[in-house]
This record gives sequence, C-alpha cells and structure tokens, in this order.
Amino acid sequence: MRVLGVEIGGLSIGGIETFIDLPEWKVGFDLGRVREAAVQRPLLCFTHAHVDHLGGVVSHAALRHLRRVEPPTYVIPRENEAAFAALFAAWRELDRSTLEHRVVPLAPGDEFPLPNKLLLRPFRSPHRVATQGYALWSRKRKLRPEFAELPQSELDRRMRTHAAEMTELVETPEFAFSGDTLIELVEREEVVRRARILVLECTFLDERVSVAECRSKGHTHLDEIVERAELFLNEALVLSHFSLRYTRNEVLELLDRKLPPSLKPRVTPFLEGWR
Repeated sequence: MRVLGVEIGGLSIGGIETFIDLPEWKVGFDLGRVREAAVQRPLLCFTHAHVDHLGGVVSHAALRHLRRVEPPTYVIPRENEAAFAALFAAWRELDRSTLEHRVVPLAPGDEFPLPNKLLLRPFRSPHRVATQGYALWSRKRKLRPEFAELPQSELDRRMRTHAAEMTELVETPEFAFSGDTLIELVEREEVVRRARILVLECTFLDERVSVAECRSKGHTHLDEIVERAELFLNEALVLSHFSLRYTRNEVLELLDRKLPPSLKPRVTPFLEGWR
C-alpha cells in the first residue's frame, strides 16, 4: 500500500505478528516472524520484546548470513540490551553459529542517523513492558521567511555568499510508528500528533472487547481514537494491529461507521496480508 507516496508493507495482527516495512527507506519495524521482505532489510527497529514483535529476530540474522549479505543492525530499547545479548548468546550455543549482527540500544532523547539521511528518534510508548515507538525525521535547509520576497536575481546573488545566514535548518517528522501502546501516547508525544504519516495500533474496535479490558491489555481501542480525533494533526493515519476477532470486512465497516468526518478521510487500515 502507498500512503502519501510512501510504500508501507508487512503484516500486523494483534498478538500474532507485526512487521512494518518501509522498503524504499530500507528499514523495518518489529518482526514477530521472519519474512522474505524482512530478510532484505539491513536495519530493523524493535519497539518491545513481546514475541509477536521480536520472535523473528534470530532467524533474520541467520538468514542474512545464509544469503551472504551484510550483518543486520538491530535498534532496540536500551532496557532490553542485556536480555537481547543473552538471547543471542543462548542461540549461538544451541546453533553453533555466530549469528552476526550489530546492536544499537536507544532511549528517548537519543537519535540514530540512517543511511537514507533520515534521523531515527525513539519516544516512550506506554505498554505492559518497556516499549518505545520511533519517528523518522527529515532535515532540510530552507530560505528564511524574511528573504522570500526578494527578486530571484537578488536572491541568487546573496545566496552565493550568505547562504548560511539566509537559510534555516528545518526538521520534519515524516513517519512515526507507535508500537503497542495506550492512547495516552497521543496526548503525551507531540511528534506522534505531528508526523506526516502515523502508524498507530488499534487492536480492538467494538464492544466485543471493552475499552477497560483493552486498556488492561496495554492496547488502544477505536473508541479512544474517536474521542481524541481533534488531536491528530497527521496528514495520514494508518491504523494497525487489529485483533483476529475481526474480519477484513468488519474492520472496514466499523471504521466507516465510527470515524468522524474530520478524521475518516485521513485514515487507512493496515490490512496487508489480512484474511
């Protein structure tokens, strides 16, 4: 699927597996089960250590070695660094292989420059275990507003010698992925509200699971999104991580019925690979 010109692939089913793939930017988020598209990604960013989000990581490293491509880089929450190392140590002992990879532990406040010139910055997502979402930021120099009315010839002349003074560095959150989270994330994190594309979990959609029960599981309910529709400034909101309680048609029908007019045109359900 394409959203605002950005290709988004993968699969996300609540409690089963999640893999969010940005093939053109060569980065993926989470990996519940190893997938062919994921093996092609040299960089995976993990939000938390639940099996449906992390379970494919060892197979990913092994398959990249088998394909004789560069060892992968894994961005993980800093809290998981020791346990992540122990996981690979156990598999190395069991498998008698090196399972080469690079680990980049990050926490909110850190940033990691990507080969595609975007900046990766984590933010805290409230869930049942240590969890962080990620935002991809672009950084560009733009003309300062006070010079916008200059004739083109004069602008070109000044820019040749004073470009640094006439421009400013502008950062834009191009994409954000929440990971598993409570709705409070949207209230707390400005980047989540402002990202051009936001991929937000929406595990439960109707009364089959109440808002209270949904919250007890550390997830977000569609009713909570509807109640906060005015907070979403995103150009596009991709809802993901739906429970298998719902069929594809039920997801589409419930979103169509419940979303307010102010939000509905910007919402796309992530139903890639869905039954």
